[in-house]
Amino acid sequence: MAHLVYWTFSDIPSEMIDILVKDLSKYDKAIEESVVRDKVGNPESDKDIRKSSNAWIEGSNWVGGFVWYYIMKANRENFMYDIEGLDSNEVQYTQYQEGEYYDWHIDDDINRCMINDKLLTSDDNHGENIAILNGQYIRKLSFSIQLSDPEDYEGGELEFNVNNEGCFFAPNKKGTIIIFDSRINHRVREVKSGVRKSLVGWVVGPRWK
Repeated sequence: MAHLVYWTFSDIPSEMIDILVKDLSKYDKAIEESVVRDKVGNPESDKDIRKSSNAWIEGSNWVGGFVWYYIMKANRENFMYDIEGLDSNEVQYTQYQEGEYYDWHIDDDINRCMINDKLLTSDDNHGENIAILNGQYIRKLSFSIQLSDPEDYEGGELEFNVNNEGCFFAPNKKGTIIIFDSRINHRVREVKSGVRKSLVGWVVGPRWK
């Protein structure tokens, strides 16, 4: 039976994560206040739900390939979903400072679809192109990669509420990769001190049938 939340204690050396964080520092000037989406998909600032900051990393960046390997591995070993690519061909570099959080939410559900109302983008964005051609897509998998050492912050736990299994925390070891069904209710608890950094994103596929 497949697990709705999957994680791997990757064998990525800590030094490799440090290189990743150092490379991501070039996006520091692009970091801005995080937003949430309303019922029709429009971005809005709602600090009752989310308080954090982030920058967007192009999927064509080497980070996208790095992430995609682990997504495909998890999908083969556990989920076996029909997936196409990264949502909007982007990965989100997220930071939670002291006092910041993301309250309970889901990343998608079976009712979400995309209307064919925009032009195709470049071949790099294969996943979204397929979705547009189909006239609809949904997020099927979500992921989070822990970039910060647990000693760098207090609080900020990634918590899941999975059906009858109740609530539990994901491991916070540096370099841990957590991949989960986008319909799962989850949150990032308030950071009490320090800074929590992560890479997060979503994987799209054809609408559930």
